Amino acid sequence: MRLFLAGACVAASQAAAEPISGDFLDSLPPADIVFLGEVHDNPKHHENQARAMAAIAPVAVVFEMLTEEQAVRIPGELPSEETMRRILDWDNSGWPDFALYYPLFEVAPDARFFGAALPRAAARDAVGRDPADIFGPDAQMFGLDQPLPAQQQEARETLQAEAHCNALPEHLLPGMVEVQRLRDALLAQTALQAFAVTGGPVVVITGTGHARTDWGAPFKLTGAAPDLRVVSIGQFEVLPDDTPPFDYWIVTDPSPRPDPCELFQ
Repeated sequence: MRLFLAGACVAASQAAAEPISGDFLDSLPPADIVFLGEVHDNPKHHENQARAMAAIAPVAVVFEMLTEEQAVRIPGELPSEETMRRILDWDNSGWPDFALYYPLFEVAPDARFFGAALPRAAARDAVGRDPADIFGPDAQMFGLDQPLPAQQQEARETLQAEAHCNALPEHLLPGMVEVQRLRDALLAQTALQAFAVTGGPVVVITGTGHARTDWGAPFKLTGAAPDLRVVSIGQFEVLPDDTPPFDYWIVTDPSPRPDPCELFQ
């Protein structure tokens, strides 16, 4: 973000002051890696992602929703939506309807697709363990060998509690934060690998929480590879109280859905 040409730096600074419109997605500043955040089940967020991708023309796309094993199953010639759904075993993945995601493959059919999902078994194993032990040799590169600052740890535990309707026992929250740190690092690592293989530009499709520039995957990526030009776009359904930590951000109408907290009442 600080490595753009001067004009691009100014644009990012101005955009952070208020939400951008969808039209801005047609003319994003040049970047090596672009994080496109989402609320997973919001169709408008996926429409915005596809619009941005059409302008970026990525040669590689990293998906938070795919494991590495799933990504390598994708054939060179993009199959139909139904065939792709079966190839990826999407219906057993726990993610929203594949119809929301298939247009993101269609808009970049010749791109290489990479999976950055932390497998469920690995996520379960990570709770209560040192994230550096789970991640392996690159842990230091992505900051997993160090504890979080106390204020950030507290803020992230609060976010995890709120995301689970404040229904989780407090002793589980630190482990859930560590899992999120692993996911951020894996997204950053996979984006870096995708850039090394293809030369970019690379698009990363992920939840808005992982696209934060203050502690998410873009933060870890720029720490590991500070010479890369990185842009992060967050998408929200409610106007944030404060300026959110993204280069650009968009507020859309919320997607109709049942209250997820009803399950805990």
